[in-house]
Amino acid sequence: MNFYEHQRRNRRSTALLIGAFILLFAAIGAALDVTVTGFGVGGATLPYLTIGALLLSIGITVLGHYRGADWVMASLLAEPLRADQPEHRELENIASEMAIASGLPRPRLFVIPDPSPNALATGRDPAHAAIGVTAGALARLDREETQGVVAHEMAHIANRDTLVMTTVAVLFGGIVMLADWARRSLAVTGRRRGGAQALVAAGALLLVLISPVLSRLLAMAVSRRREYQADATAVELTRNPAGLARALETIGASTFPLRAATRGTAHLFIVSPLRRRANEREDGWSALFATHPPLAQRIALLRGMSPG
Repeated sequence: MNFYEHQRRNRRSTALLIGAFILLFAAIGAALDVTVTGFGVGGATLPYLTIGALLLSIGITVLGHYRGADWVMASLLAEPLRADQPEHRELENIASEMAIASGLPRPRLFVIPDPSPNALATGRDPAHAAIGVTAGALARLDREETQGVVAHEMAHIANRDTLVMTTVAVLFGGIVMLADWARRSLAVTGRRRGGAQALVAAGALLLVLISPVLSRLLAMAVSRRREYQADATAVELTRNPAGLARALETIGASTFPLRAATRGTAHLFIVSPLRRRANEREDGWSALFATHPPLAQRIALLRGMSPG
């Protein structure tokens, strides 16, 4: 698959995911309208909460499109590079090399102050992209390994994977916050109602409780094949599959999670920062919830590309 076809597919995926998330926002709003304001059962004459949830989803989508990269980096406590740090200067040089190799603008660079080795890319397009690398990765990876990691993230930027992944991160966070507020509201109003309205409130509460799971499934609907594609593209840029393979081995060997990472941002990283077992399998229920393909499979494919 060439870059342009991959970019078109990712734009379509983004549009479908936004539509699905907006429907989920609207469903939660409708559940709240029936149970809290009494819309449709002799209460409010307009679905105020449904309208509010739709406006919230549209606002989050628009702001996330333009500010999503900044929000993600802020949530991870990422910091700009410091010229007085040799490791930071090396990262800057490597990113400049990979920008030239890929024909893209050099993205903004950040360091995440965490000892767990990992990296991610975010942003709506190459002109507004950002790459974050953890302090642990800079300390533990050699130059070739860091180059492989940066090339992998540049591949995500080139393929417009970051457009999909950043949109998912922002909307996932929004739906979790809305569901939490809705759960508290329904818990209070449900106790005040009886009979049929209590049953409706119970059904609405069930929808609210499972909405984070539904949004998680929507987030994972973005194909895990994007990681294989980015690995292969990174090899095209560096001509060094062994470097990226060694980097993935080092990152995968880390025994503790990245503290600032959440379920909403886990899919952005080169290797899952949450260390969930679901990411080690590629079949059954595991495939529905995994953010990444099995690391051992990715490493084996890269090793197969290496001479000898």
